[in-house]
This record gives sequence, C-alpha cells and structure tokens, in this order.
Amino acid sequence: MHFDDLETASATPMVDPFGRTVDYLRVSVTDRCDFRCVYCMAEDMTFLPKQDLLTLEELDRLCSAFIAKGVRKLRLTGGEPLVRRDIMTLFRSLSRHLDTGRLEELTLTTNGSQLARFAAELRGYGVERVNVSLDTLDPKAFKAITRWGDLGKVLQGIDAAQAAGLQVKINAVALKGMTEGEAADLIAWAHGRGMDLTFIEVMPLGDVTGHRVDQYLPLSVLRAQLMDRFSFEDIPYSTGGPARYVRVRETGGRLGFITPMTHNFCESCNRVRVTCTGTLYMCLGQEDAADLRAPLRASESNDALHAAIDRAISRKPKGHDFVIDRRTKQPAVGRHMSVTGG
Repeated sequence: MHFDDLETASATPMVDPFGRTVDYLRVSVTDRCDFRCVYCMAEDMTFLPKQDLLTLEELDRLCSAFIAKGVRKLRLTGGEPLVRRDIMTLFRSLSRHLDTGRLEELTLTTNGSQLARFAAELRGYGVERVNVSLDTLDPKAFKAITRWGDLGKVLQGIDAAQAAGLQVKINAVALKGMTEGEAADLIAWAHGRGMDLTFIEVMPLGDVTGHRVDQYLPLSVLRAQLMDRFSFEDIPYSTGGPARYVRVRETGGRLGFITPMTHNFCESCNRVRVTCTGTLYMCLGQEDAADLRAPLRASESNDALHAAIDRAISRKPKGHDFVIDRRTKQPAVGRHMSVTGG
C-alpha cells in the first residue's frame, strides 16, 4: 500500500499531558545554510552526512503522518530550507493537503537569499506567507552578523516575494549593541512595505563561538526604548506562534515580541519540531526527543510511526528551561538552532 492511501486512516488527534492540542509542526529539511549567523552557527560548522538526512520522500511521508494526526499548520525550516536540492518537489507534493483542506497553511522560514529564485513557484504551490530572518538594514552590520550573507540579495528576495503575492513577515534577533540603534528604522521600513516585524531574544542553543551574555538584549529593555518614539497598543492578534503583538500607532503596522528568556510563552504551546534526520523534539528548549526515522524506515505501514508520535506527544513538557548561564557561559541546550529548525 502506498503511503498516500494511509493518510486517510483514522488517527488520534495529538493532545499533550497538559491538555494542549498539537496542531502546528515545524520541520527542518536541512541543517545546511548559506549564511553563518553569529547567534546561530559557528563559522566552521560540521554538517551532517547526507545519508543521515531524511529523503524528500521520507519528509513528505512524515509530514503527511502528522497531518493525518491533526496538524493544520506546517512550516518548513532549516538551516536554510531553500538550499536543499529539489526542495520545490516537496512543496509541490505537500500542497495536495492544502487542496484537500486537511492542511490550513504551508509556509516556511528563510534567510531570503534564494527567494528571488523561488518566490513565484512557492506561491504557485499554495504558500501564502513567508518569514524572512533579517536583523539589520546596514550592509556592513549584515555582513558581520551573517558572515557570508549579501544584504542586496535578501532585499531582492523580499521584493520578489511581495511581487509574487506572498505576505512577508520579518523576524529580527535582538542583539545588544546593534538593535537598540536600528530598531526604530527597521520598524518604519517593514511597516512602510506592509510587513509585520517580530523581534526575538537570543536563545541559548549551541556553541557559536563567542558569548551569548554579550549578545543578549532583553526585549523588555528594547520595548521601553522604542516607546520613546512609538505608541504601542496591545492586540490579540496571533499567527499560531509564540509572538505577542502590538499595533504601532504611528505606522499602523503590527510589531511582535518573542521573549523566551524574559517571558515564558509555554502555556499555550501547540507545536513540535522535527529535525532533518527525523528526530522529534517536543520542546525547543529541552533535550528530550524521539527517533521517528527508525519507524519510518522499518515498515511501509504508518502504524509504528503513529505509535512513536503518540508516545512522544505524551512526554511533551509543560515548558522550557531557557537560561543564559552567566557563570559557565554554556548554552542551555547543546544542539545548534540550525539542527532543530528555526
């Protein structure tokens, strides 16, 4: 039996031990990236052997199993998802779930470097919005943060995405010593182009060469500084993720804050993450994980895969334990963000 025939099989919806329905899946399709952002990766990263990665067909089957179990929102991440060879075949295949209505949204998080090439195709496969990671509009600062990135290519990618009819949201990591001086201009630029902007606190994941204590800027501090220039109105808007949004009166745009360090957002967590090797993390900030590659490859039936997912969801924790350790300066979690998926 082909796995398409198994997608319609009845499967129990995923409810964790705290009564939260898990209906949002983030899947890393590669740990590789064409940038080396200072808060995400070391410059001399060693990437996984290609044979360890799930094939595109396996990623399709895995995503489809989760959709059969009630996932309504699917986000593909990386590394940089658009550097995965033939990645458009996965978007094309997964779009069938949009056509049937089983999936409400298929989207991705990208650094924007490949968007000029793929934006129109993504829109054609039912992707309606993308998150673009962009921390600065200053070319020198951009080069310093990404090490290998070209700001011009990213801005061209954003142009192409908007021209293709994609809604773009900008994600900016708040970095001490840089974001304070640029945040207001970033807000004005994004809102001037009709894009939401979300600031994200640095997360203690992976050894990145250098200390996160030196990078960390609490968003409570940034927000207080921004209120010298802008007026914020709290709004109940949500995209299904952890951001808390305000309306900026002066621009009319939405501004989000993701604060894993200063405000724990776990009480409403509805998501899980799968790595490009098929490891399921029930919480971004915990090491507990479940291997889904073994049951995926053990049988053409999805029974063992569904059972492994159920066992994992039953262990989903109430929340994470993120803390930047100022004594040892060790990350709270050893794996890099690019491994788990941004």
